[in-house]
Amino acid sequence: MSFLRRAFYLYYDGFRSMTLGRTLWLIIAIKLFVIFVVLKLFFFPNFIGQHAEKGEEADFVAGELNKRVEDN
Repeated sequence: MSFLRRAFYLYYDGFRSMTLGRTLWLIIAIKLFVIFVVLKLFFFPNFIGQHAEKGEEADFVAGELNKRVEDN
């Protein structure tokens, strides 16, 4: 049996026989959902989409970078 197949079955058998681990993985999945979806919606607005015209996003970012380089 190849190394990858043996490694796969090692993890497959381990996850299949877990009891408490399934609950812990569910908690981890919920935390990741909160971090990446909920926090993104409320704390990271679409700044470029609000301030740049459609199709001109790259020019907006380049202009902002140039302004910051010139200020320093």
